Amino acid sequence: MKQGTLRQILLITDGCSNQGGDPAAMAALAREQGITVNVIGVMEKDIIDEKGMQEIEAIAMSGGGVSQVVYSAQLSHTVQMVTRKAMTQTIQGVINKELQQILGRSTSIEELPPDKRGEVMEVVDELGETSNLEVLILVDTSASMKHKLPTVKESLLDLSLSLNARIGNNKFSVFVFPGKKNDVEKLLDWTPKLESLTKIFPKLSTGGITPTGPAIQEALHYFAKNRSLRGLLSNDDEQYYEESV
Repeated sequence: MKQGTLRQILLITDGCSNQGGDPAAMAALAREQGITVNVIGVMEKDIIDEKGMQEIEAIAMSGGGVSQVVYSAQLSHTVQMVTRKAMTQTIQGVINKELQQILGRSTSIEELPPDKRGEVMEVVDELGETSNLEVLILVDTSASMKHKLPTVKESLLDLSLSLNARIGNNKFSVFVFPGKKNDVEKLLDWTPKLESLTKIFPKLSTGGITPTGPAIQEALHYFAKNRSLRGLLSNDDEQYYEESV
């Protein structure tokens, strides 16, 4: 199995979308394009209501990703855990497809004999460390997120440090929603490091709306633009892990 590029959208929010299209439908579109959508719901002393919980779960399920609701104090660990768990899920999904093609029937890693399963999981772990990773981070900057943004910033810096310990290359990009002029605004272009956020985050303004659907849609456009640019610079016709691996 060749090394590929894992692509993720990491959505950090604390409530329901109230502007634009259905975010779960946008997440499903992302999944079709080989991009996993993960969602972290952030609480402080308040509680995310049932509608918000349902939306968080629906987005992650439609996007083939992981969802988690946490208090602000737990955010740093959760961002790292969700990102790595989604990587493992994606790789396992690709290996399961290959097993089915080889064996000609519906077979998963879990159904293999223990010794074979152990060998396959070693491959999963190795690919998790060596595959290239692109994470586009979408941060909800609606009014209720104002006091949570410093914690979000620190969590993303921790994520950068954690993932840069991997052998594979990492690239991060950060968008916020709503932006100052548009529903979605690019905060940070693709970069292997997130240290620039230290200067940018304190200047963020917060607003009332939560255009989650348009934010995911803009993320897809940005991934497509990045792939088109790579195509101009290289003749490498790599598929999604590209299909996803």
